[in-house]
Amino acid sequence: MPPSKPLLPEPVKRLCAWCVVALLVTAVVVVGAWLVVRFRTAVTPVLLALLGAALLGPLNRRLLLMKVQRSLAAALTCAGVVAVVGGAVYIIVSALVETGDQIIDSLRRAATDLSRHFGAAGTSLDDLASNAREMLGKFGGTAASGVISGLGVVSEMIATAVLALLLIFFFLRDSDRAVEALRSFAPGHGGELAEAIARRAFCGVQGFMRGTTFIALIDAACITIGLLILRVPGAIGLGALVFVGAYIPYLGAFVSGAVAVLVALADRGFVIALWALAVVLAVQMLEGHVLQPMIQSRTVHMHPAVVLLAIAAGAGLAGILGMLLAVPVTAAAFGVVRELRARYGPAGTPGASGSAGTPGS
Repeated sequence: MPPSKPLLPEPVKRLCAWCVVALLVTAVVVVGAWLVVRFRTAVTPVLLALLGAALLGPLNRRLLLMKVQRSLAAALTCAGVVAVVGGAVYIIVSALVETGDQIIDSLRRAATDLSRHFGAAGTSLDDLASNAREMLGKFGGTAASGVISGLGVVSEMIATAVLALLLIFFFLRDSDRAVEALRSFAPGHGGELAEAIARRAFCGVQGFMRGTTFIALIDAACITIGLLILRVPGAIGLGALVFVGAYIPYLGAFVSGAVAVLVALADRGFVIALWALAVVLAVQMLEGHVLQPMIQSRTVHMHPAVVLLAIAAGAGLAGILGMLLAVPVTAAAFGVVRELRARYGPAGTPGASGSAGTPGS
């Protein structure tokens, strides 16, 4: 009896199998995103705490190497972050509040001047300038200046910050327990794999947070110095806007740089605006060709198109907060993919993930 002919050829079967896998992964991602949005009140402090723990890990480890008791080391680290972050937020918010009206007036004048040359195209710019205070408020400046109305929003922000700080303390203090719990919860012999994946994901977030903070400081300092030399009004506030915008890669730098150039155009004229544009472009070239390769190339490997798509998805899910969290979450996902490829890919070796970092880092 001749062998029966298969209903589908082998390539079609493989294609169907991959389609099923893609559909399952998509369903998991969609359900996960829905759960995050649904329980964002509890998820947001956890994500912020993970970012804080990734940034503060070196300080906590240094205290532990100095034989400081684990709980005291975590408490001192949290106290340090309150002092540093609180001072930085105060400086940034104060700069934005003090110079916010001046920046908005300059933007409005720039929009008016552009509308004379470009006609209807300037109308949208004028509308953007009229709503600039609301845009600044989404970055936190309006909350400090008292423009945000409603005690509920402010109390929710304070509760989120306090909860995130407490979670940072526990993450730093009990990182070893978290690793043991992760290994124990993994079924069968999957504890080692789960730990390696968690380490690599945390390493990606850690690299993004450290690199982005350092790059944001350099960008803000360089642009502020350049604007002060050009005597552009509101230079300190514009530098603070650059620092905040640096945490939204590409898009934040573009928006903050455009605001600086428009303010220079309105108050100092076309020539100074060209010099301000040169300063912004020079800083962006320094970031793209020197700082990014030196600081983040070893930990965060993401194509700019992937970053922009992640930012767009984060904005659609959770607004400004989603834009801020989208890239570190994507960096963690890329770390997980790299770990799996290193273990199970054709060119991977079992020991390829030994330098992935530690969750307590």
